[in-house]
Amino acid sequence: MRIAIAGLLVTLAGLANAADCGPDKLGTARTITLKREAALYGALQHAPLPLQKNEIVLTFDDGPMPETTPLVLKALADQCARATFFMVGTNLEKSPELARRVVAEGHSAGVHSQTHTNLTTMSEPAQLADLRQVQAAYQTVFGKATPAYRFPYLAETPATLAALKDAGITVMSIDLGINDWLPEDTTEILVERLVKSLDTTGGGILLMHDVNVPTAKALPSLLKLLKQRGYSVVHLAWN
Repeated sequence: MRIAIAGLLVTLAGLANAADCGPDKLGTARTITLKREAALYGALQHAPLPLQKNEIVLTFDDGPMPETTPLVLKALADQCARATFFMVGTNLEKSPELARRVVAEGHSAGVHSQTHTNLTTMSEPAQLADLRQVQAAYQTVFGKATPAYRFPYLAETPATLAALKDAGITVMSIDLGINDWLPEDTTEILVERLVKSLDTTGGGILLMHDVNVPTAKALPSLLKLLKQRGYSVVHLAWN
């Protein structure tokens, strides 16, 4: 009951904030609803999403993390922007209510392995066991099967790709990133990296990390930069 009430309060708060989503906000221009199927997206490794010029998909890896994910959620809410969070199974198990809050605030969620180990260093049976564990963690937290998976370090393996295909789970790679995993990064550095990535790619699926303290602190500036440069946010959902 407490979880249901908490989710309702978050949802009502989101509706109230929607009134503040004026033209000065980055906003969310549209939603692409993907089928629950074994598709592969992300131009770094696969086919691109059907995006238009200057459209960007905000994605975050590795959470949820109590110290940083709420800061990321606040920055997104302040700019009325929706994102997709690829969650690590062990963090899902540690912070299930925070994971549910992410979805209650209008974002979508996939998985990012159980332990964030580079799967290329694991045996095939260990890879498949890791996949089963994170699938179970997602099912327990959200009450449904995960629709999407992002490989740790983007290090894909034939065994896990085959298992994801059999399960009808979408593989989501990236188009651009900001290399935001260094604790000594500053907001200025991350803004500069985003500018360079945008100049190179023109948009697409953007990888960030909601467990990284510098990213959480820099996100308001990063979102404002996207607004200033004329980018539109596209949200991903699954039917």
